[in-house]
Amino acid sequence: MSSQRPLFTVITPTYNRAHTLGRVYASLCEQTWQDFEWVIVDDGSTDSTRAVVLDWQREARFPIHYVWQKNQHKKTAFNRGVRKASGELVVALDSDDSLDREALAAMMSTWYGIPEDQRHRYVAITGLCARPDGSIVGDRYPQDVFDASALDMTFKYHIAGEKFGCMRTDVLLKFPFPEEIAGFVPESLVWRAIARAGYLTRFVNQVFRIYYDTDDSLSRQGREGQQHALGLWLLAQDTVVECLPWFRYQPKAFLLAAARYTRFDLHLRANSLPRPRGRQLKGMAPRALVYAMWPIGAMLYMRDRTRM
Repeated sequence: MSSQRPLFTVITPTYNRAHTLGRVYASLCEQTWQDFEWVIVDDGSTDSTRAVVLDWQREARFPIHYVWQKNQHKKTAFNRGVRKASGELVVALDSDDSLDREALAAMMSTWYGIPEDQRHRYVAITGLCARPDGSIVGDRYPQDVFDASALDMTFKYHIAGEKFGCMRTDVLLKFPFPEEIAGFVPESLVWRAIARAGYLTRFVNQVFRIYYDTDDSLSRQGREGQQHALGLWLLAQDTVVECLPWFRYQPKAFLLAAARYTRFDLHLRANSLPRPRGRQLKGMAPRALVYAMWPIGAMLYMRDRTRM
């Protein structure tokens, strides 16, 4: 094990996933590029996670750091992992997924393919996800090597589906997940804020992650359901307020976000949940969007209520 700073820190937040965490470990052992450390942040597991990790620490060829915390949330565990990371780049790998054996080597090659005097402009290398049967999840990128912001990729190029890669540790430290907001916070809120700060991502049509779609995975918790109304409202608010420069590329997405703003705002009001300060509607254009789509948002809310 080298005492020098590794290129990568692989961060895995986990909660009671001892039965799947071995898949992550096996894929890390198979990596053709071994200049990395693994930081496991245990979000209060009550299963055998600690014992399993201690066994791996004794046999692994790479450093494994185990951090335990009281059960909080995946975003809190991830922030803690970033603070613990000593690598230049962070790879956030869920506790039920695995890496393609060439993933870290390909990320390394792509990162060093960016001229050194230009790397300060980039925040990430992002590739594709594949299912265990080899099929690609979501869309491919317009070119095999493609530079753009995360917002351009979403709204201008309409690229959808799970994607995966590595991000600069120093930038993630500047843009942590907001822990003051209770519960689920969409990851895209952080990626969008980084994009608006001017950072580019290099996108490549290469599979980095093998994606296992399980109902209880941490990455799926909070994606659906009115009980996660605050996080979904935050995403709608960010779209209609902060992302309007991209409206011309995909107007329909903004109209739908405006309807979701009302839909989840009504859920918050019904449950007497406050909205975070400073995140309300600002400006005439966002207000006009939301007011125009208010009837549809209200109908979606009523539909939710009938399904409860």
